[in-house]
Amino acid sequence: MKKKLNLTSLTTLVLSSMVGAGAFSLPQNIAEVASPLALIICWSITGIGVLFIAISLLLLSRVKPSLDGGIYTYAKEGFGELVGFCSAWGYWLCSIIANVSYLVIVFATFSFFTDQSDRVIFGDGNTWQAIIVESILLWIMHCLVLRGTHLASKINKLITVAKLIPLSLFIILAFVSFKKDIFQFDFSGVKMGISIWQQVKNSMLITLWVFIGIEGAIVVSAQAQRRKDIGIATVLAVILALSIYVLITLLPLGIVYRSELAGMKNPSMLSLMINMIGNYGKIIISVGLILSVFGAYLSWIIMTIEIPYIAALYGAFPQIFKYKNKNNTPSVSLLFTNISIQLSLILIWLSVSNYNILLTIATEMILIPYFILGAFLSKISIKDNKKVLFIFGIMTSLYSLWLLYAAGIINLLLSIILYIPGIFIFLYIKYQNNKKKKTKNKNIV
Repeated sequence: MKKKLNLTSLTTLVLSSMVGAGAFSLPQNIAEVASPLALIICWSITGIGVLFIAISLLLLSRVKPSLDGGIYTYAKEGFGELVGFCSAWGYWLCSIIANVSYLVIVFATFSFFTDQSDRVIFGDGNTWQAIIVESILLWIMHCLVLRGTHLASKINKLITVAKLIPLSLFIILAFVSFKKDIFQFDFSGVKMGISIWQQVKNSMLITLWVFIGIEGAIVVSAQAQRRKDIGIATVLAVILALSIYVLITLLPLGIVYRSELAGMKNPSMLSLMINMIGNYGKIIISVGLILSVFGAYLSWIIMTIEIPYIAALYGAFPQIFKYKNKNNTPSVSLLFTNISIQLSLILIWLSVSNYNILLTIATEMILIPYFILGAFLSKISIKDNKKVLFIFGIMTSLYSLWLLYAAGIINLLLSIILYIPGIFIFLYIKYQNNKKKKTKNKNIV
């Protein structure tokens, strides 16, 4: 009998996929582009937006319980094979980039211990030394996941609890160290020289980035013990994550001035902890970040390999992706995913890209699947004349469109370019499927 995921496992899967390495760099990421006032506005918009996404996922899990796999199957059911493929392709690429970013940021953390002004070893996690060690870690994780996603989810559950300890400690210390006069200094960001509206726009992708993974329970819905747990796990995880993110971004603006925080090296939470309690802070946050990366990586790998597997079941991805090993792990999907991550790590080294660049690309790629999600719920609501479904569906779609606008034309064009290779793959798979059908029909005749 196959082991299934219960409510606790599903909740920790979603929470761990959201609260990962990004949480430890978030104070600097936000301070670089937004003042305290802009940040409060931004979190208000993001909080409402992600709750609409979470509740839309919950509603779809109830009204379409037969559709396992979520992201792909919702898009295919609502808008056909091509849209379904694009949704799966975009989500898969986003997941690959997210996994790469986790590996990069953990070795950027190690650089606090290994690097000196005249000797750079790990740098921003993109040196040749970092890439080698990241690659070793990548294939160690590969072997672990091959032993079964249920085992990986059990390990992830323990790690999720463990990594919340340093985050909680940081929040408590930040409360103690918080100074109202520092927080109120240049409250609206006049010294930044840009409007509040532009500050909000600039921070939107960052705040959404840390919520990518919200769809985790939906993606692995076929492995859930009870269908009703899927939506509940998603909403619970979002509320917990939102509370953590608001605190770890607002409180640091009362510890050091925004301009100082914006100039910190990532992971900025490490520098803040050193500021509050000395070198002990470096150890605490480093351990917390490593645990977070390990847990988030496990969560993302479980979700990442599920998408090509589900798509292959429906004939949208090559049939080889359907293969599972004796531990019920989509092993071929895992192999291709990790090869893609390996190639991405090499590209990171060659292009000297860093965590912030990866953040932007990954977030842009997920916006189209989120838009399709909302559009599908809206379509169902119109067909069944259900006004509540329509409200959540249309708000999810509008939130996704707003983020595409906020991201800017350059990032939008970049995401379109990354979708183009997928279109050619889709057309090739379609050609092969039609060819098989014709051959089968000839044999029957």
